[in-house]
Amino acid sequence: MSFQSYSGPASNFPAKSTWKDFNTLFNINKPTMLQTGDSSEDVGRIFNAIVDAAKIGVEERVILCIIMQESRGNVGVNGPRNQDGNVTGGLMQAVESPGFPGQHNLSQAQISSMVQAGTKHYKGNLQQLDNADTASTIYRALRLYNSGSIDESNLSDGKGATPEYVSDIANRLQGRTNG
Repeated sequence: MSFQSYSGPASNFPAKSTWKDFNTLFNINKPTMLQTGDSSEDVGRIFNAIVDAAKIGVEERVILCIIMQESRGNVGVNGPRNQDGNVTGGLMQAVESPGFPGQHNLSQAQISSMVQAGTKHYKGNLQQLDNADTASTIYRALRLYNSGSIDESNLSDGKGATPEYVSDIANRLQGRTNG
């Protein structure tokens, strides 16, 4: 199923009732993770890291979809520079995250460190808003996560970052895997 395009305010994006559950999403995305060179152990450790990181108040399925958008689940992903010139790293490409470029068969601690860093960063974005577990807050926080700023009237205004970022993750939350 190919991606649909969403834009405008958060109210134009899919309701949480259309999102797949975490286990379904993880299983849908597992083949993509394995294609990156991840071992089955890496993939299992990603699952464990997500479940653990979600305890700070971020939905597991949102963490997974950020991972898939940012790195395709590749534990050895290279880190690009963000628009401020800072190197971003790890599975969630967060500035605060360690990275392990070109490496696979990582330990649980290494994988968890990447997921924890990205999840904490995203949690900060939620807290910049109203910290509510609503689709509106989640989508708006995703815009902040990707670009650092938000145009409430158009979540596809990336302000120099990826315009379709929020739309792509909305699609991933519904179980779509290709853009």
